[in-house]
Amino acid sequence: MSLRSRLALLFTLVLGGTLFIFGSLVYGLVSIVLTEQIDSLLAREASRLVEGLGVNTMGQFDRRWLESFEPAEGTLVIQVWDNNRRLQFARPRTWTQPLDPAARQSGRTMFSAAFSNEQHMRVLTVPLVTRRGAVGILQVGLSLALVDAVRSTLASILFFLALISIVLAALLASVAVQRTLQPLEMVTEVATTITRADDLSRRIPTPPNSDDEVGRLIQAFNQTLSRLESLFTTQRRFIADVSHELRTPLTVIKGEVSLMRKMKCGDEESLQSIESEVDRLSRLVGNLLLLAQAESGRLPLDLKPVEMDTILLEVFQQMRTLAGEKVHLEIVTLEQVSLIGDRDRLKQVLLNIVGNAVQYTPAGGVVTLGLTQTDGYARITVSDTGPGIPEEDLPYIFERFYRGEKSRTRSQGQASGFGLGLSIAYWIVQVHGGKIDVTSVVGKGTTFIIHLPLKLPEKSGDAPEGASLS
Repeated sequence: MSLRSRLALLFTLVLGGTLFIFGSLVYGLVSIVLTEQIDSLLAREASRLVEGLGVNTMGQFDRRWLESFEPAEGTLVIQVWDNNRRLQFARPRTWTQPLDPAARQSGRTMFSAAFSNEQHMRVLTVPLVTRRGAVGILQVGLSLALVDAVRSTLASILFFLALISIVLAALLASVAVQRTLQPLEMVTEVATTITRADDLSRRIPTPPNSDDEVGRLIQAFNQTLSRLESLFTTQRRFIADVSHELRTPLTVIKGEVSLMRKMKCGDEESLQSIESEVDRLSRLVGNLLLLAQAESGRLPLDLKPVEMDTILLEVFQQMRTLAGEKVHLEIVTLEQVSLIGDRDRLKQVLLNIVGNAVQYTPAGGVVTLGLTQTDGYARITVSDTGPGIPEEDLPYIFERFYRGEKSRTRSQGQASGFGLGLSIAYWIVQVHGGKIDVTSVVGKGTTFIIHLPLKLPEKSGDAPEGASLS
């Protein structure tokens, strides 16, 4: 059974059950009201009879008074029985059988329903008692034919009204459910089309009333499609980038091996080239493993007190040797700053960022470093006078394998990198609870500002929210 049919059936059953309960309450209430009215009438007539009825010393009732009694209801049946259960008076005279034999035998005042002379009767039984004791039984009864007719008619009306209401409700529920679930059918069709065509760029049209549950479902589905499209695009680009990065060292290794096989001897230069490319592949695999650990929140950290000024001086000495006479490297501000962190990882961050600055700064340029402490954070700045980064490239510079080389041309003689350094630096700073800001002006240079908290936040090994990379 389809969801549409189940919902329509459920709505119909709920309405049917509600109508049944309502009809039963109405039927029972009407029956109670009619019965109470008849009981009230019988009680008044019985009271009048008991007040006017006389009994002589022989235990005989005053039949003349009974004969002259005029009941308020002409169809009222009256019977008077003595203690020996002999009928002393009956109106009409043809009613010679007790209206309710069981009630007559009980000897107490009670209302009851009974069948007498093939009629459904409501009977009131009243013991007749004088100062000398019990003298007989009075039974007054009234036919329930009218009440039964009203009940039967009411039951028929309620049944047919309920039947018509259920049929109309079933039709309306079917139409309403169909209109409500129509967007879900569209979702199914689009999802099936996407699966068959492998086209994640398609989106489900948003209905006019997009603030209801179905609209929110469509919006969530579209957001999921956008996320999946981005992930698949990133995955394809990642595979293409890795393939590209692997192709060069593998081609070199293959060429050198072929050359040595052709020459039938080991060449020292070829062996060095192979060793260099193997080291290059090892660095690539190590960097990718480090990024995978960072993104999964399992980046191992050796947290200890760290003196950032000492690390900055070490990086300065190493990078000054690398820069040589090409680039002037200097420290403009240096404060003593201690924090809790992983010394090797933090040094890796500075080496990556300062190394990029030195690499992309043309000959005669300047790279400046700075370290200050403010508002519970260590603030590290790395500025260069290189070609700068175009504004459209800034949002992507921390992505894996991204290199905006149109504006930041590599200097000749520099080793080719993988485009993973900034991604690794970004994640290391993130898992330390910090952040990296970048400002750049094309033709004037770029400045990286690193903010590191002096006290490491709780759960420092988890990747912060919103820190995912494409």
